[in-house]
Amino acid sequence: MEATADIALIGLAVMGQNLVLNMNDHGFTVVVYNRTVAKVDEFLNKEAKGTKVIGAHSLQEMVSSLKRPRRVMLLVKAGKAVDEFIEQLIPLLEPGDIIIDGGNSLYLDTIRRTSYVESKGLLYIGTGVSGGEEGARRGPSIMPGGSPAAWPHVKPIFQAVSAKVENGSPCCDWVGENGAGHFVKMVHNGIEYGDMQLICEAYHLMSAGLGMTADEMHQAFASWNDGELNSYLIEITRDILAFKDEDGTPMVDKILDTAGQKGTGKWTVNASLDLGIPVTLIGEAVYSRCVSALKDERVAAAKKLKGPRGKIAGDRQKVVEDIRKALYASKIVSYAQGFMLMREAAKEYKWNLNNGGIALMWRGGCIIRSVFLGKIKEAFDANPKLSNLLLDKFFQQAIKDAQRSWRNVVSTAVKKGIPVPAFSSALAFYDAYRSGRLPANLLQAQRDYFGAHTYERLDKPRGEFFHTNWTGRGGSVASSTYTV
Repeated sequence: MEATADIALIGLAVMGQNLVLNMNDHGFTVVVYNRTVAKVDEFLNKEAKGTKVIGAHSLQEMVSSLKRPRRVMLLVKAGKAVDEFIEQLIPLLEPGDIIIDGGNSLYLDTIRRTSYVESKGLLYIGTGVSGGEEGARRGPSIMPGGSPAAWPHVKPIFQAVSAKVENGSPCCDWVGENGAGHFVKMVHNGIEYGDMQLICEAYHLMSAGLGMTADEMHQAFASWNDGELNSYLIEITRDILAFKDEDGTPMVDKILDTAGQKGTGKWTVNASLDLGIPVTLIGEAVYSRCVSALKDERVAAAKKLKGPRGKIAGDRQKVVEDIRKALYASKIVSYAQGFMLMREAAKEYKWNLNNGGIALMWRGGCIIRSVFLGKIKEAFDANPKLSNLLLDKFFQQAIKDAQRSWRNVVSTAVKKGIPVPAFSSALAFYDAYRSGRLPANLLQAQRDYFGAHTYERLDKPRGEFFHTNWTGRGGSVASSTYTV
């Protein structure tokens, strides 16, 4: 077969098909392959009919149709399938050819795969792709990392098909070495969990607390989307609340209250524990989905466990405005935690992450796209070494403006028995982060008492460790100091 294709794509599920059509629209010739070969012909005869897309019925046929250096993109299920395709492709490719994993792979797997593929003389890219079906078709956010030498060969394609922001900048740029791209995508998904949970808590306060109808909440979210909360997730929430079932009643009221998850939120929390960074809001968002899955237990418990009536009195308009401000303040904390996690990962894995560039990549195309991300980019552009978004002047002022409302919402929810784990964990983190002294001195004394784990003293230089014989019965031997 003549080598005419610019890139190959393996995996013709919804994301794969739409990304292929997007590439075709931008003038790139794509050769496609699918493990179930019948899907190739079906795609060519339906969705890709009339395009320049080429079909291949074997990996050998696919590779032979590619221009050099060959670029092969996988959009298959994360895990075993990626490793299997890598093993099948390596014998068919030549030094300098590029394998691209565009799925939701765990960044640790991408670190391993980059090293392995490079040891075979090939180049590897692990790239996050966000935006769902519509994003893949019209312009996703693309977050590539891996072998730096591969970037110039995929840059024209990726930046052409990615989403563009107002000034035409593509929502795609090189993130960093080995697993950096998939790490950033993982944090994106974790923040997505947080954003969705915050919106759901605002919805719960309005529906259960204020007794607002779906149409009334639709109006509230429509108003919010015209201001500083303007975002894709607020927009779709607005639309969901207005959607009616066939009988004219709100569709949202008929959906079972149990949430699913695919694991990227859990990966973010696991990474935060490994790196020692408190992404508490994302953690609560993950656990809230777990609690929602206990539907039968919750229904049974609701009949036996008593608490206050969850009705919020007072000026409804004022309460709704307080909820809006609490949502905005909590959102700031969630993103601050996410960027803290990426900062620590960059240290651990020696990545040179551009935080302003990451904010730009998320500004369009992806699920968490919002006006808000433009402010994050401005913060990091003004101070690339900014240690925490909460210390940026814009966000300091935003928290100051929202703080009274934020505290009112959390305290009211607690008094009324309405669960707001994301709102409250965000506020708790904010209060802990602004505290010059926390009660960890007592905690460290407890550790030293029962395990001789030692402690540092306020009146001594950092790095000097001490042990006290608290009972008079212990010895002077202390445990070694280490951090898990």
